[in-house]
Amino acid sequence: MPDGLTPAQIVERLDGYIIGQQKAKRFVAVALRNRQRRIKLPADIRDEVAPKNILMIGPTGVGKTEIARRLAKLCGAPFLKVEATKYTEVGYVGRDVESMVRDLMAVGYNMVKAEMQETLKEKCAPKVEEQLLDLILPGSADKTSKNKDASKKNEVRVLGGLFGEDSPVQGGIIKIDVPKNTAVEEENSDVEPKESANPSFEDADAAERMSETREKFRKLLREGKLEDRMVEVNVHQQPRFMGMDVLGRGNPEDFEQGINSLQEMLSGGRIRRKTVTVAEARGILMAENLDRMTDSDKVADEAKKRVEQSGIIFIDEIDKIATKGGESSRQDVSREGVQRDILPIVEGSDVNTKWGVVNTTHILFIGAGAFSVSAPGDLIPELQGRFPLRVELEALKKEDFKRILTEPKNALVKQYEALLGTEGVVLDITEDAIDRMAFIAEDVNSRAENIGARRLHTIMETVLEDLSFSADLHCGETITIDKDYVDERMKNVVQDQNLERYIL
Repeated sequence: MPDGLTPAQIVERLDGYIIGQQKAKRFVAVALRNRQRRIKLPADIRDEVAPKNILMIGPTGVGKTEIARRLAKLCGAPFLKVEATKYTEVGYVGRDVESMVRDLMAVGYNMVKAEMQETLKEKCAPKVEEQLLDLILPGSADKTSKNKDASKKNEVRVLGGLFGEDSPVQGGIIKIDVPKNTAVEEENSDVEPKESANPSFEDADAAERMSETREKFRKLLREGKLEDRMVEVNVHQQPRFMGMDVLGRGNPEDFEQGINSLQEMLSGGRIRRKTVTVAEARGILMAENLDRMTDSDKVADEAKKRVEQSGIIFIDEIDKIATKGGESSRQDVSREGVQRDILPIVEGSDVNTKWGVVNTTHILFIGAGAFSVSAPGDLIPELQGRFPLRVELEALKKEDFKRILTEPKNALVKQYEALLGTEGVVLDITEDAIDRMAFIAEDVNSRAENIGARRLHTIMETVLEDLSFSADLHCGETITIDKDYVDERMKNVVQDQNLERYIL
């Protein structure tokens, strides 16, 4: 999170994408701000201030996940969103809960690495330019430099032969033409025989011409006139080191990835040749040069510090690992075990990663779930105590749906207008059409499963299905979507009492 971003400013930023849920936004804004406040405390007090983990409760589609997604872009701290259902109790096949900390550390490492490399791009640019010119004019750099050295050597040799070692001519290079059959030519003939009578000067001329050609291409490259030219570039795939702690896990996915990484590490990585455009080659060469210039140990140290002091993990669908009514069944034998495995991570423990040991004591955890089948009280008491702040998100109403359709920066109406605009179709959705779609969304949610704002996606697709299919036939036209248009496309839905048959 940028310094100086107050809770009110955080809520304002979230308002640009999420309608309503002001209470949840305030809780999250304060939690983020407290991360910055804690870092500014004296060391002796800072260690005593534990994060106040948050549990967000509410039906699906009301903004819990969207809040998490936008937080990832708002805060300048390592952020990870995971689903609790992907983890299993230790001893079962599946991902172990410690992998969420390893994934968070990977996010932090990539974040710090990107920041450091951004500062090195300007320094790296000239080297990349030279490498691109080498690809466009293979061998030009070597030939130019070698011929220049050879030319200088021969010119000095000529001076020595003509004037002698005690010649008063010192410093500078005097270019002269050497006649054929001179003593100098005879002296040098057994050293470097050439077909030409005067090879050194011909090589120098060739080097000069090559240098001029290289400079012309350099100018074209800087003007962007060679971006689509095809070149061949060697792509070196660095071996991905995987710690032995991962190799010992029961998850087949992690185990297979670890074996592959170990094989690549032992073989030193792979090099393959690719034919790409100059624009693509620039990115490849820039990435390789930046990787070589980046101090990986320094990156890992800074990333570890950020993860431990300001990292955030959002655990979605946490209600799915709760045991209904405190009862357990054979099918859900792992649920309570997952909770017990998560507990030490949330409380604070040391987790081994390939970048070192990460302590989770001051990582902020945000849990979220619909709790439609189970209740927060169905979580084990110890885990409940680690989420002291609870906020309930409200179900969406008709007015909320209307605002969701039009107000956010990523509003559905704006998205469809932009999509059909690529076909040359101007989409005009009237206010009464928006009102009608909002009413249908609220009505269906009340009759069927309440899936929140996700209902609007299906309604919009149903209304615009025919137009989306034949948009190319309406290029240059303005299509008005009004209430009658919505009713016509959804007349069966409006007339049928069992609306959920037609809308999810």
